[in-house]
Amino acid sequence: MQGNPFSRAAWKPADFGGRAGLYILLIIVAVLWGAPLMWMIVTSIKPESEIYAYPPKWWPDAPTVEAYGALFQRFPMLDWFRNSTVVALITTLLTLAIDALAAYPLARMDFTGRRVIMSVIFATFLLPYELLFVPLFLGLNNFGLVDSWFSLSVPASANAFGVFLLTQFFQAVPQELEEAAVLDGCSRLGFFFRILLPLTKPGLATVAIFTFVASWNNFFWPLIATNSDETRTLPVGLATLVGGAGMSMKQSVLMASSVVATLPTALFFLVMQRHFVRGIAATGVKG
Repeated sequence: MQGNPFSRAAWKPADFGGRAGLYILLIIVAVLWGAPLMWMIVTSIKPESEIYAYPPKWWPDAPTVEAYGALFQRFPMLDWFRNSTVVALITTLLTLAIDALAAYPLARMDFTGRRVIMSVIFATFLLPYELLFVPLFLGLNNFGLVDSWFSLSVPASANAFGVFLLTQFFQAVPQELEEAAVLDGCSRLGFFFRILLPLTKPGLATVAIFTFVASWNNFFWPLIATNSDETRTLPVGLATLVGGAGMSMKQSVLMASSVVATLPTALFFLVMQRHFVRGIAATGVKG
């Protein structure tokens, strides 16, 4: 039996040089990617006088959270943050439910028109999302749903990417497993909820991460669909903050607002990264 090629015992001396070079390259990329993020965080805790100091300092002599205090006192940051969190969570949960239910028959059932339906769904990749803004806004406005969490979350709660990705994961589950479950008296919905979804957690986590980040960072549609701080999301709120304050806004406050907007998605990814990596690996090696 052939040994595990990824085990330490299988490494050849020549492999160590290649791996060392790979690790060095990854470290350089991580530093280049992380340096602006660290500079943003450090700048947010600098006194305003030290931000323009020359030569620049990586760490302030007297760190302060004054910028965060000013940010939350002068602007409705808690409302914007709450709206973004609620909208992102609702959108993610609805997307997982709708995309999973749509992907299941496409992946596991053979019915007339299946390929046509799949082609139509995947063809929506070619349509720019902005193309739907005018009819979507007019439709929601006719029902009085504009400027609400509904208008921000429900229209974005189904996408072809999630259907496509989950279809690939569902197809990878052996058909014999479903047949055995049916013989034991399990219904299709029972197999879907009890067996299929638990086996495809990496795919669900991957869709959840992409959906959450996309919803959190979404700017154009919330800008059109909201007109009050009660429903305005964080990206739109920060845009009004910068545009309204003009050049009088302190750089430390701007950096603090960027930190507040960035950290939730970074934390969400860190929590879900194990499932995300497994999901990407699974889609890469599936035969």
